[in-house]
Amino acid sequence: MSEKIPVNSTSFKISIMENRGLIFIPDISGFTRFMHEIEIEHGRHIIQELLETLVNANQIGLEISEIEGDAILFFKFGEAPELEVLYKQVERMFCDFHKYIIAYDNRRFCQCKACISAVNLTLKVVAHYGEFTTYQVKNFSKLIGKDIIVAHQLLKNDIEQHEYWLVTQNLLNGQQPNGFTDWMTWHSGSKTTENEQIPFAYTQIGLLKDSIPPYEPPLLEPLEKVKMTSVSMEYDTDIKKMFFTSGHLELRHRWQDGVKSIEELDHFLPGIGSRHRRVSNDGETILYASGFSYDPDSRVVFSESDENRTGTLYFVLEKLGDTRTRLSLEYYLKKDLLKQLTFRLFKKDKMEESFRKSLVNLKALLPEIVVPVDF
Repeated sequence: MSEKIPVNSTSFKISIMENRGLIFIPDISGFTRFMHEIEIEHGRHIIQELLETLVNANQIGLEISEIEGDAILFFKFGEAPELEVLYKQVERMFCDFHKYIIAYDNRRFCQCKACISAVNLTLKVVAHYGEFTTYQVKNFSKLIGKDIIVAHQLLKNDIEQHEYWLVTQNLLNGQQPNGFTDWMTWHSGSKTTENEQIPFAYTQIGLLKDSIPPYEPPLLEPLEKVKMTSVSMEYDTDIKKMFFTSGHLELRHRWQDGVKSIEELDHFLPGIGSRHRRVSNDGETILYASGFSYDPDSRVVFSESDENRTGTLYFVLEKLGDTRTRLSLEYYLKKDLLKQLTFRLFKKDKMEESFRKSLVNLKALLPEIVVPVDF
């Protein structure tokens, strides 16, 4: 008679649960395919920032399997989380995603297609529960299993709008996805795969944007400031080319007098609040991009302020004709009678001379600059 092998039911349950878990995929969509190098590069930076925003919004202990282009494959082994807990996670990611987009659209300088259309980006989330496991490829942990494939297939469906939360029946397990908010309406759907029909429920989540507070720009300039000097020059070029050339930091050392180099200190694209280090004949200075307004039919203005918000340099571009632009360099000081007097006595003449040299240098540089199409 053969001896029976005892089975530890607890160990068996743990073993099963280690192969079952939540699959959670937030997916970004809305970018067109860009043809120009600058748009591809800027689109990559924006997506990178948004993916980092989603990772930072993880509040339920999700693990990352991999970054898949514009999506993140999150997972968590064990029992399925309560739907309300999962909703709070979706809400956090969705709202943080759109807070970033709103802030970026308000602070951006660049006028390429990628930067302009970033405000139209959308986020959808697919949540599924099933069997899968991990395998190791050198230092990388990958997921494998039928339900991983199913979750990815669900990203392509017939839902018309692209801001939704999709939950499979495997994850619902008989629960009714109701009661999270008054406005939320759920619909039924299904996805036909090669082997089976995958039933799911989904709800639009775009109304969550109504809960996001209005954007408040950072205060980076003196509240009270006085214009100390202004130097101008007119150029035979259009206002967009003038803005592209004067605004791009990588070109600044080629025309701004005394500037040896400029180093960007933040990895996001230049805009209000971004910092850079200016190395000049007088040493190093940390500057903030402190203001911006853009109307290529008449006037473009951007500004840079020092860390202490004591001084601000304005670049004022005025459209004089289709191929004629005036650029003015205007320097402001925080309102302080002693500092204003000191500036007028010892610094004003030197700064004006430097401004004039800069504007002449810019005139020589402009013929070399080719502005990307649709900038």
